[in-house]
Amino acid sequence: MSTLTPRMDVAIRQAQDAETLGTDTVTMRLMLDAADTDGALSTLEVTMSRGADGASPHYHTTSDELFYVADGELQLLAGDRIVTVGAGGSIVVPKFMPHAFGATPDSSARVMIALMPGVQRFEYFRLLDRIAKGESTLAELASAQEEFDNHFVDAPNWWAARNANRR
Repeated sequence: MSTLTPRMDVAIRQAQDAETLGTDTVTMRLMLDAADTDGALSTLEVTMSRGADGASPHYHTTSDELFYVADGELQLLAGDRIVTVGAGGSIVVPKFMPHAFGATPDSSARVMIALMPGVQRFEYFRLLDRIAKGESTLAELASAQEEFDNHFVDAPNWWAARNANRR
């Protein structure tokens, strides 16, 4: 019998060891970046208060994105569709498909997100955190789209749905 050798060591990040960023309404816990997983995936946990926006409409060119809803309800734009996924549900958005997400108007949400294959993205989330704190600009975010494979798109139907839910 031959012994198989894994291509990498196990990647482990305990919740208390993860870097946490965010605001009063949205927090991001940076779990494993692509360098931690030999490029297999990158993961983070996003927690949003009731009705909070998580990410503006965008797409990726190199990775599919898995959303697993651990708690609450997530409203998600996937292409032209807007869907709601409750606790225990998941959705995979393929690369090149525009998507956005936020907590539903009546619920908070805690979501595990994985990009597969992984992209070094922790610096992207740190940039978002600096923007939220007024330490960086949206122009810096726009110029970093290629580096972090996060390409913003116009999605009026998403914003119309989000604004309608806030009334």
